[in-house]
Amino acid sequence: LDHFDAVLVRTMPPGSLEQVVFRMDTLARLEAAGVLVVNSPKSIEVAVDKYLASARLEAAGLPTPPTIVCQTVDDAMRAFEQLGGDVVLKPLFGAEGRGIARLTDENLALRAFKMLEQLGAVLYLQQFIPHPGHDLRLFVLAGRVWGMRRRNETDWRTNVSRGATTEPIEMTERLAELACRAADAVGAIVAGVDVLPALSGGEYVLEVNAVPGWKALARTLKVDIAAELLDTINHRLQSRTN
Repeated sequence: LDHFDAVLVRTMPPGSLEQVVFRMDTLARLEAAGVLVVNSPKSIEVAVDKYLASARLEAAGLPTPPTIVCQTVDDAMRAFEQLGGDVVLKPLFGAEGRGIARLTDENLALRAFKMLEQLGAVLYLQQFIPHPGHDLRLFVLAGRVWGMRRRNETDWRTNVSRGATTEPIEMTERLAELACRAADAVGAIVAGVDVLPALSGGEYVLEVNAVPGWKALARTLKVDIAAELLDTINHRLQSRTN
């Protein structure tokens, strides 16, 4: 494995426990052999696990929606009430808005929790944050930050894969700092940070993706993100030999 100079991780799809462990072990072997792995196996392990990522963000003092994670229907129903009866239910692992549901009805919530408990799933609930109908995708690359606004007129989820439209934003020092702190919290060199502006003021960090896509961002901002990323990797390789 040590004949590679660098490996850029571009996907971490769902799979069986064996498949996921094998992939992570392979990345760890590459890193141990001296290969530059972007992002590191540890940062990917943290970011793909919403529970662990939320804990890291909270420990870093970053603003995140009130979150409760549990395993039983009874605990989930208590969490539903504690979070105000308006929650976003998310799979512990997943991206692009897949498997996410907003629950505001107690009976529907109970049915959803029972179904997931039967599947052996962990129940990850976040309080729904009222917002102006859009969120921000901030793309971090070794301390530099680009950003765009995502808006969806037909779905409360703002993922581009769900039909959201995008537009450039003016990057502020405050947003850039927030994005870099979120990326640092999970140990990622490159990261997609989802930030939600709240109607009550301020912003919440929703998620950090350590295997982010950038096609929509590059198209929206007219920036060659792939070239910027390769330049960063080359620079880090050169600094290793100096």
